[in-house]
Amino acid sequence: MKILLMTLVAFLLTACGNQAEGGSQANDQASENGGDPINFVATTTHAKDIVTQIGGDHIEVDALMGPGVDPHEYQPSSADVEALQNAEVVAYNGLHLEGMFDSVFESLDEMGKDTLILADALSEDQILASDEDDLAHDPHIWFSVENWRDIAQHTADYLSNLDPANEADYQANAENYLAELDELDDYINSRIEEVPEESRYLITAHDAFNYFGEDFDFEVVGIQGLNTKTEAGTGDIADLADFIVENNIKAVFIESSVSDRNVSALVEAVESRGGNLEIGGELYSDALGSDEDGAGNYIDMYKANIDTIVDALK
Repeated sequence: MKILLMTLVAFLLTACGNQAEGGSQANDQASENGGDPINFVATTTHAKDIVTQIGGDHIEVDALMGPGVDPHEYQPSSADVEALQNAEVVAYNGLHLEGMFDSVFESLDEMGKDTLILADALSEDQILASDEDDLAHDPHIWFSVENWRDIAQHTADYLSNLDPANEADYQANAENYLAELDELDDYINSRIEEVPEESRYLITAHDAFNYFGEDFDFEVVGIQGLNTKTEAGTGDIADLADFIVENNIKAVFIESSVSDRNVSALVEAVESRGGNLEIGGELYSDALGSDEDGAGNYIDMYKANIDTIVDALK
């Protein structure tokens, strides 16, 4: 697998090396296109959504990963590398969320590809640290609505610099979207009031919700770590089962992009201790849902998650 990735990166550098000269390819293309949409390729559904919301009709964006896909374990294919090669701009989360892409991103940087990195919108004190060996920071930055506001404005500023002719539209789109995020924040807070303070525990398949916990005063525990490649041992599940029984926690949540195997094992462990733990529902963590299931964009995803959490814990 590692040899395949190195081969793909070598192909990327060879095919696109000449793009490193001549400044911003996308900026030049925006001028030459005379109003044609700028072509983006995003890694994740979250990255695709923010570019779509702010870029509007002036951009076209495709995502390499779809609903339910785990970005921690996603291995880029030759088709993905070709898509990155042909894109005018590449958008990705950063902070090692797309861990299998690290060498690809380094190659994109070396050849001067225009990239929009969502994490670049945030200051150091907005990013949670990690105590895991393979991650210096928690990459699940979108679960802070305040972070997402800054990412939205960063995206608008990036697009304005890339395509100055349409700056007014990008900034107007951002202003409207920020107002929608204010409404989302109000919705989250109003629903959380339904959950007693002593019941504000969020137990999930992996540790993706720490930003949510920080912003809305929930104690968050994931069965697996920040990275889904980190396996939970029987001792981890046993310790968490004890914690759940001691704190009379009502529900645990599965995730759309993570196997429910460990959640099922946790439920059994709690029951073996005389406790009762329900599966409270499915949360969208590392990927958005689809339009069909009502979670195809960031705001709808967050509302769906909050409704699931509150309805299970209130």
